[in-house]
Amino acid sequence: MTDWGARAAGILAKLAELSQPGPGVTRLPFTPEHRAAIDLLRSWTEAAGLTVTLDDAGTLVARLEGPAGAGTFLMGSHQDSVCQGGAYDGIMGVVLPLLALEKLKSEGAKLPFAVEVLAFADEEGVRFPTALVGSRALASSYDPQVLDMHDAKGMTLRAAMTDFGLNPDAIGALARDPGEVIGFLETHIEQGPVLEQENEPVGIVSAICGIERHQITIIGQTGHAGTLPMEGRRDALVTAAAIVTELNRVATSTPNLRATVGELTVEPNVVNAVPRAIRLRAELRSPCDDTRKAAGDGLHRLARQLAQEHGVQIDCTRTYSQAAQPCSPELLKGLREAVSQSSGRCVTLPSGATHDASAMADLCPIAMLFVRSRDGISHKPEEFTTPQDMSTAITVLARFLKIVHPHQTVGSNK
Repeated sequence: MTDWGARAAGILAKLAELSQPGPGVTRLPFTPEHRAAIDLLRSWTEAAGLTVTLDDAGTLVARLEGPAGAGTFLMGSHQDSVCQGGAYDGIMGVVLPLLALEKLKSEGAKLPFAVEVLAFADEEGVRFPTALVGSRALASSYDPQVLDMHDAKGMTLRAAMTDFGLNPDAIGALARDPGEVIGFLETHIEQGPVLEQENEPVGIVSAICGIERHQITIIGQTGHAGTLPMEGRRDALVTAAAIVTELNRVATSTPNLRATVGELTVEPNVVNAVPRAIRLRAELRSPCDDTRKAAGDGLHRLARQLAQEHGVQIDCTRTYSQAAQPCSPELLKGLREAVSQSSGRCVTLPSGATHDASAMADLCPIAMLFVRSRDGISHKPEEFTTPQDMSTAITVLARFLKIVHPHQTVGSNK
């Protein structure tokens, strides 16, 4: 009998070698490493009997044909990595569905619909200041203006794609007909500790969290650290500290809310001067849009209050907002049944990270399967998922495909 987890581990090890030099895996879109990954996946999937194409957004599409006139179920994830990342984030969600199709073939199973496994080119947004071009192209939400964005070496996305042998001007034509797509399932390492804490190999994602970001500028007054009395100081960093502390308190006491201040600059940033200006960025995430928005509104109220109390000027602007994407109840039902048959207890949890599935939700119903990651590590060379857990995930995916009804979920995820 085939050891599917060991096969997955072997394939992922070969893909991990297709990386820029250095620790871990660095595989950016539209690079020689990306091309090598495509070539490896193509040779393997064609040998398994699938039809393989590369679309003009750089997405590798491996198709298992179904009955004439049947819809198509989509699966997959992304092939790219962060710099010095791990061997599992993204690419595992390409390999495991392909092995699930191999498993079904070995069992003689016939599906009443076609299946496509997608390896998207750029989900991480590391090389260019944009992401999800491949999934947005399929979902008709692609913005052609991103083609003019530059990487760190000054190359535009358009030029990089053209040099890769693609036609960026044809990306708009990749949009799929929602009436022909049954749904989309993304498999991904959890990137967190929940499944490990619950001692479960896989989990079901309830929703992909919504995100909003706020740019906050605080202007106070500087002065000599030794001569300016404490009373009456207008220390911009003290005000910033109050914002960070309150955000942490609110998120800690509010279910399903996460708040982070991950970027902060100080002026003049010297040890013997009172900070005059602070610029910071706050990010809020929640699977519940009302919870996220309430926290954002509270942040703006706090800024107005602190400006008055501390005698400083504060500009607080919401610069980015992305709605939460709930997973399809029908697809979740099928996943729960497949997980129950394969590993027992169903752990359900939200995804705090954004995935290609969040863009695909504009096209069709979505679902996500998380696979346990050791110590919750992600985006690091130490990233690891056991062959045993991957074997369980492959079994879940194969059983899920036999449960999905070819007509019950066709149409928008909205």
